[in-house]
Formats: sequence, structure tokens, C-alpha cells
Amino acid sequence: MIQRVPRISLEQWAILQAVVDEGSYARAAEALSRSQSSVSYALKGLQEQLPVDVLTIQGRKATLSPAGETLLRQARVLIEDALSLEYLASNLAEGWETEVRLAVEAIFPTDLLSRAMAAFVPESRASRVQLIESVLSGTQEALLNGEADLAITHRPPPGFLGQPLLDVTFLAVAHPRHPLHQLERDLTHHDLRAYRQFVVRDSGLRRRQDAGWLAAEQRWTVTQLNTSVQFVRDGLGFAWLPYGHIREELEAGSLKRLPLIEGGQRKEALFLAYANRDAAGPATRALARSLKVACRQRG
Repeated sequence: MIQRVPRISLEQWAILQAVVDEGSYARAAEALSRSQSSVSYALKGLQEQLPVDVLTIQGRKATLSPAGETLLRQARVLIEDALSLEYLASNLAEGWETEVRLAVEAIFPTDLLSRAMAAFVPESRASRVQLIESVLSGTQEALLNGEADLAITHRPPPGFLGQPLLDVTFLAVAHPRHPLHQLERDLTHHDLRAYRQFVVRDSGLRRRQDAGWLAAEQRWTVTQLNTSVQFVRDGLGFAWLPYGHIREELEAGSLKRLPLIEGGQRKEALFLAYANRDAAGPATRALARSLKVACRQRG
């Protein structure tokens, strides 16, 4: 004999959840903006279709049975998923993107990025964010190839407009015990030539770009900015590093500025660029606002 499978609506499970959470039929009816009789009728239908009791009534309080606790625990997941689907459908109807792709230059301060993302969360409506961390032309290519909706770049590529976002300060630094510091005098670029310099490789595939002073004979190229910071901190060489990424090392004394006569400090402007500003959806615009506010607050 084939056992009949109960057909219980998600609405009935939601009513059961409300009765349990509110503690009574009356308060559940009020929370759901329904009549108490309709709540009772829905739960009666639910109980009739299940082979186990889900609720016990003690005075005026409705209490879950052990079987009811197990069933409602699973039902809560279904209810949450259903609400998420309804929310997503509403967002899509309003043109809200399910995903925003953001390409970011590696030199952009990570604390500012984190602050901007935290501000974006309440507005995001659960939109996913795909973060593309890149260097130099890699960021430009993300825009040109349609891989990013928004980009923080040192130079917007031809055909794209950028809004000034932030100036990043680079400092020439080395470990305090590096031979360059042992000279105990002001340094020239000629002094640097004999020592190892670390630079970060351009992540672009088509148009590799160079940045900064690159005349050291022992130049080493790395892929990640953090690797360059680590190597310099370990005394393996020197580099121009963004201040925001080495602030703690400078304060702790594990890195020290090189006393260059000129060029020991330089600034790189970063711009915020849309792939297509006119076609940008509300999530992309909200993320752009969060980035601009975070940078403006930094000053």
C-alpha cells in the first residue's frame, strides 16, 4: 500500500513558526495580521496531514512536541529560503544586480576597502561582490575586457572617465639594519643601484607597465605586494611601498625610511571608474558611494 504524502503549504509552516515564536494563537494572529480563527484552521489542517503531533496546548500557551521541534527546525530553513527568493525577485524587478564586480589596485589601502565594504553591506540587498585584486594595467584590462563593473585604477584606460578618489603615498624603505642605513648619510639614486630592489609585477596580460624607480641591478619582481613588504622587512632589499600597507612596520621600527636626497616619497593618484556609468545598476552605484565616502572620511 502506497502511503499518502502530506501536502502541507509553506504558509502553514510559517503560521506554526509564528505560533511558537509568539507563544500563543492570539499573538501569532496579531503578528501575521490574520484572524485567530484562520490561524487555528491552518494549524488544524497541518496537524491532520501529519502522522505525529506537532503542538501541545498547555493553558493558553502552545508548545512544540519533540517531533514538532525537529520538523519546525527544517521548516525554518525552507521559510528563510522562500523569503530570500521573494526578496531576490523584488530586487531583480527593480533592476538590482545580483553581483557587482570590483577591480582594485593592490596599492589601495585595505583598511579603507574593508570600511567601504562594511558600509555597503546594509545597502547590498545580498548582492554578491566579486573582488579582482590587480596591479597597473591588470586593473585597466578588467575594465576594457568587461570583467569589472567598477574599478579603482591608477590611470583610467582610453575611453573611460575616472573620478579622483585617493592619493597613495609611497615611501622608500628598508630594514633598519640594511647596509643603506649603515652609510649614515643622505642617499642618492646612485647609492641604490648596488642593492636589491623589490617591485610588484604588473598583472596585465597585454600591456605590461612599469612604475617607479627601476634602476637597481639586482631588481627582484614579485606578484603580491605583501610579499614585497615581507622581503623588505626581512632585510633582503629595499622598495617603494605604499604607506597604508606599512604604517605598523614603520611605527614598530621593523622598517625605516631611506634618507634619500630626492625621490624618497612619491604619490600615486587613484581614480574610481565605471565600466559604463549610464548602465550601472543601483548596487554598483551604492558600492561606488561607499568607496567615495570611505576615502573622503580618510581625508
